[in-house]
Amino acid sequence: MGSIVGRVKGGFTVDLGGASAFLPGSQVDIRPVRDVGPLMGKEQPFAILKMDRPRGNIVVSRRAILEEARAEQRTELVSQLLEGEVREGVVKNITDYGAFVDLGGIDGLLHVTDMSWKRVSHPSQVLAVGDTVKVQIIKINPDTQRISLGMKQLQSDPWDGVEAKYPVGAKYTGRITNITDYGAFVELEAGVEGLVHVSEMSWTKKNVHPGKIVSTSQEVDVIVLDVDSSKRRVSLGLKQAMANPWDAFLATHPIGSTVEGEVKNATEFGLFVGLDGDIDGMVHLSDLDWNASGEEAMAKFKKGDMIKAKVLDVDVEKERISLGVKQLGGDPMTGDTFRKGQTVTVTVTEITTGGIEVKFGEDDAPMTAFIRKSDLSRDRQEQRPERYAVGDRVDAQVTNIDKAARRVSVSIKSLEMAEEKEAIEQFGSSDSGASLGDILGAALREKASKD
Repeated sequence: MGSIVGRVKGGFTVDLGGASAFLPGSQVDIRPVRDVGPLMGKEQPFAILKMDRPRGNIVVSRRAILEEARAEQRTELVSQLLEGEVREGVVKNITDYGAFVDLGGIDGLLHVTDMSWKRVSHPSQVLAVGDTVKVQIIKINPDTQRISLGMKQLQSDPWDGVEAKYPVGAKYTGRITNITDYGAFVELEAGVEGLVHVSEMSWTKKNVHPGKIVSTSQEVDVIVLDVDSSKRRVSLGLKQAMANPWDAFLATHPIGSTVEGEVKNATEFGLFVGLDGDIDGMVHLSDLDWNASGEEAMAKFKKGDMIKAKVLDVDVEKERISLGVKQLGGDPMTGDTFRKGQTVTVTVTEITTGGIEVKFGEDDAPMTAFIRKSDLSRDRQEQRPERYAVGDRVDAQVTNIDKAARRVSVSIKSLEMAEEKEAIEQFGSSDSGASLGDILGAALREKASKD
């Protein structure tokens, strides 16, 4: 026993019944003491921490006595508490992770996750220092004497019967509470949140951060996709609450209809074309031109071009729209567009040493052919490609049609021979006294008079 009698550097002097001892400032109380006045001259117990008899040095502690008494008191209080018991307490301190509640001489930790069934960002949203709260003792650790408290446990669990309250396929309105890289959390009711995965946020905006589609506190309509009450998870869909743009496109643009859009991208396998509803359609290489190769056809288009195309197929489930440019014009290889023996007017497009390249047919779906030197004229002296120039128009006869190879063969020579044969049949033969020149002359004059 002793009493504090004076102040010295770093602490105080204590009279232990005639013996002088040193009380460090840190050993006065459990917590820092601003005013030591009430403790001066008052006889009270001290614990001897260190004693050097030859030098007469004694170091004492009042704090050790208080801590020992507090530990005994705490042990006694803890022994009076039961897990599951409901008690009233006063909030003494608030931290980022929870609040400390005084249960009457002993503190318990109320963790932020046990304050409410709904999401709590910070304990100060729910509590303030000095609040009187009713809590339930969740757990008591007998070794550390730590007490875990809960407030939400005194309320009914909103997840009870959640499958019946939120059936799959039902539509609800909720509030965005949190946004992450993988999706957004939507509060359906206090304590029940569902996740809209990034893949279920938009029909058309792929690989976009959820924060660019929705914002915190925004109210949204969602569809329940799945409920797992055991894991306390609800999967929601944001895009499912909106019209499927592929369904909408098919309703307004049935297969066979014509659409117009901008070339968004040209790839090695075709063109992507922007369509109504912020969706794309694809024109495959094979659907660009009836006769030109894929590379030749692709060379005709560039990004930003506005083109027309025919809707070939719409796969709503796979979110694909197939378009065709060549289908806007009829396939020249089908029907009676060309037939063997038909006379066609061709335009010279290229001159080579072996013959001439020509095109003919409709402008939107022209056919190309190569007329060899031997088919340029029945007269060998006239079988010269240089007689022609690019852009010349000349009549020729269809000599062969290969639909499998998509090739039509034409010949100027065959047309001359056919016209000669027709003239002989109409105006007689050289055996009847008419010369070939007379016969051809008469035939040409008749043709001219008809034209």
